[in-house]
Amino acid sequence: MNFLRRKSVTDLQAEAKTDNSLKRVLGPIHLILLGVGCTIGAGIFVLTGHVAANTAGPGVVLSYVFAGIASVFAALCYSEFASLVPMSGSAYTYSYATMGELFAWIIGWDLILEYAVGGMTVAIGWSGHVKELLKSIGVDLPPQLTAAYGAVVQLSDGTMAKAWFNLPAMLIVALVTTLLVIGIRESARFNNFIVIVKLLVIAVFIFGALHAVNPDNWHPFIPAYVPPVGGVGEGHFGWSGIFSGAGTVFFAYIGFDAVSTAAQEAKNPQRDMPIGIIGGLLVCTVLYLLVAAVATGVVPYAELGGDAPIVYAAQKAGMSNWISLLINIGIVAGLSSVIMVLLMGQSRIFWSMSRDGLLPQFVNKVHPQFKTPWITSIITGVVVAGMSAFFTLGEAGDLCSIGTLLAFVIVCISVLVLRIREPNLARSFKTPGIWFVAPAGAVSALILMVKLPGMTWLRLVIWFVIGILFYFTYSIKHSRLRDKTT
Repeated sequence: MNFLRRKSVTDLQAEAKTDNSLKRVLGPIHLILLGVGCTIGAGIFVLTGHVAANTAGPGVVLSYVFAGIASVFAALCYSEFASLVPMSGSAYTYSYATMGELFAWIIGWDLILEYAVGGMTVAIGWSGHVKELLKSIGVDLPPQLTAAYGAVVQLSDGTMAKAWFNLPAMLIVALVTTLLVIGIRESARFNNFIVIVKLLVIAVFIFGALHAVNPDNWHPFIPAYVPPVGGVGEGHFGWSGIFSGAGTVFFAYIGFDAVSTAAQEAKNPQRDMPIGIIGGLLVCTVLYLLVAAVATGVVPYAELGGDAPIVYAAQKAGMSNWISLLINIGIVAGLSSVIMVLLMGQSRIFWSMSRDGLLPQFVNKVHPQFKTPWITSIITGVVVAGMSAFFTLGEAGDLCSIGTLLAFVIVCISVLVLRIREPNLARSFKTPGIWFVAPAGAVSALILMVKLPGMTWLRLVIWFVIGILFYFTYSIKHSRLRDKTT
């Protein structure tokens, strides 16, 4: 069947060696920092306290451990593929080589949604933090320019009005898009600087609050189980709270998959991609554990349920009020790098699909000077900026998460399929314990997908229906692989 035709892995490897469309300028440190840049955002400053107060208590540390283990399963599978097929398409390219064109289209279409919605969500969050940051230094932005069109906002005189559009969100997307068009090296340097800023902020909190840690606040480490009110829904605390918390904080880890989209811009992808993917994940895991341990050691877990739990813990540790400003700067910096890596990933997926003929060819252009997929970067930036300006956050986060988890499922299954189908391929990195790791990664992601709201599933289905219609009316007829097989 035409829609199940597959790409040859050996052909892809040959293409990766000879295709110089994109600059190979990224080393292992760049790739690790890309992973850290996309994975660590505002979640470390907010999610830790929320889960501690409402779900897991001080055991939130264990929640991060279990979520990290689940993420490692997928990261190991990504690493094998990224070193074996060092192309920019990530899970899209991997599934093209193992499960066929239709599955590749489905995951590519899914990734377009994931990265676009993720970029939109983070840009809106960035706008809110910038508004508060500027307010703290005496600069008030017009409320009509800091919210989605039609949203009700309060003016300085106390009257209510409707917002026009979210200008800061548009501006950050425009800035990041410009960096991505100019070049991957420049984008990586920007990301490196931003990552260093937010790592310094995290270090300031950890070392500045360490002296105030009271071990008594860690007892009981796993509070007694509390049944749900009225017997409806899930309870909290106890081991069930630990695992429920793991499902929540898992979304603090998603982002390392975006590193795989830069495989075609890595200097030595066979060696560096596994280092970048796994190294970035390990750095993030250590930071999450340290922040969670210090925060719950400084403040009783029940007090960490506010909007800014880490700022609250810093103040309780006796750190001066300037830490609030510093942490807000760290959040803004963190979100900036997340937006950049998400938009980079989306444009590379878009570019790879257009090269294969599954999307219109007019976007399949590399800038003659910058050597970047500039048209796809601009299209991505315009769409995400428009969505960021006129949409509210709503349930966009869940929609981004379900897309990421689906990609995890596909990659974990695909790496196992390729091991069975082509066991003798030369693999510079092999997923250890593949017969356990790959199924465990797929099952872990599926379990977390099932826990997401029904409306998120409905929106995903609608998006896929649109995608399937597009595939059978356009993509299947214009596929370059079709020309090779007819």
